[in-house]
Amino acid sequence: MSMNRLKLSSLAIQHVLAMYAGAVIVPLIVGGALGLTGEQLTYLVSIDILMCGVATILQVWKNRFFGIGLPVVLGCTFTAVGPMIAIGGQFGIPAIYGSILVSGLFVMLIAGYFGKLIRFFPPVVTGSVVTIIGITLIPVAMNNMAGGEGAADFGSLSNIGLAFGTLAFIILLFRFFKGFVRAVAILLGLLGGTVAAAFMGKVDIAPVMEASWFHMAQPFYFGMPEFHLTAILTMVLVAMVSLVESTGVYFALSDICEEEIGENDVARGYRAEGAAIVLGALFNAFPYTTYSQNVGLTQLSGVKTKNVIYLTGGMLVALGLVPKIGALTTIIPSAVLGGAMVAMFGMVVAYGIKMLGRVEFNSQENLLIVACSVGMGMGVTVVPDMFSQLPGSLQILTSNGIVAGSLTAILLNIVFNVRKPERSVRVVEQKAS
Repeated sequence: MSMNRLKLSSLAIQHVLAMYAGAVIVPLIVGGALGLTGEQLTYLVSIDILMCGVATILQVWKNRFFGIGLPVVLGCTFTAVGPMIAIGGQFGIPAIYGSILVSGLFVMLIAGYFGKLIRFFPPVVTGSVVTIIGITLIPVAMNNMAGGEGAADFGSLSNIGLAFGTLAFIILLFRFFKGFVRAVAILLGLLGGTVAAAFMGKVDIAPVMEASWFHMAQPFYFGMPEFHLTAILTMVLVAMVSLVESTGVYFALSDICEEEIGENDVARGYRAEGAAIVLGALFNAFPYTTYSQNVGLTQLSGVKTKNVIYLTGGMLVALGLVPKIGALTTIIPSAVLGGAMVAMFGMVVAYGIKMLGRVEFNSQENLLIVACSVGMGMGVTVVPDMFSQLPGSLQILTSNGIVAGSLTAILLNIVFNVRKPERSVRVVEQKAS
């Protein structure tokens, strides 16, 4: 019995480690970009880890109303990073959580109908949206590599050396290792870079010393949510893209676990994600989605029991209640974080391109959809005042590169593909394969 418990615990720890880097780097990036204090950043990291655990348990616990009932691990979605930074910069932090709250409620409401809406989000649309989001994040990574915007030593050789050293270490781990080491390469890169930075006198451990050992989750830590239509529209688009990605994870795990899932199961899965997003908004955390890296771990280990994931969720909740652990991640220097960001944000772009790889590019229409949507998304991001003379009602759709690019992709897909049944069927078959 003790050996089984040991095995169960070791597998759960592996799942925690596989998703931990992704779970902590999102609050570090968003908090850093929004200029949060060390105390606020510690809270953001800690509450995010805790809510990852809660969201995971909600998804694994299958009941009448929610839960896919498969060994799914949930974490904060990278596709929300760029939009959250943009919303926070334009409207303030309370607007971020107002938009997340509405998007979560929206997901819960459409959970039973999303299967019918999914034809508006084929790979040509989702791939374009993810690519646009990844591209808009690259400037954030570049600023951090130089030491962080406004830093006294911005662009110094020590910062550039740390950033590229961290990136090189991550690349070497990917080159010479496989399996689990690859899964935690970003985490190891951040650790190695921080150790190197400590020898250079660039690490301040005061936040760890000052952080308490225990705290309780606090609703509306950053204030009551505010609601702005542009922000809400942006986050709803992000949520719908996440649902499309989650659908693939559900069916992949269904195959791995040899468990048939039907329309009602998938709807419960969507509903659980919506509930997790709402909870993330209430406790000032993040939107949550399924983590594909943990699917790979389930396949590699061959252990498909939900008990492992329940324990994983419990471990994440326990870690999230200890601010000192969250504070440990906040001492990572901006340059080290920037080096890891290049790899991670580049992977968002690469994943978008991978999604586009399932598109039939012999079709000139599909090429035009990608060209116009990515071009519009990048253009509005680089020249944000382009549509400043338009009426305020139209600027809701044009003031944000992600919204402008995403809507361009959706509308052009309707024009070229949705009204042609034979082509739509072909796209769906490609996606299924």
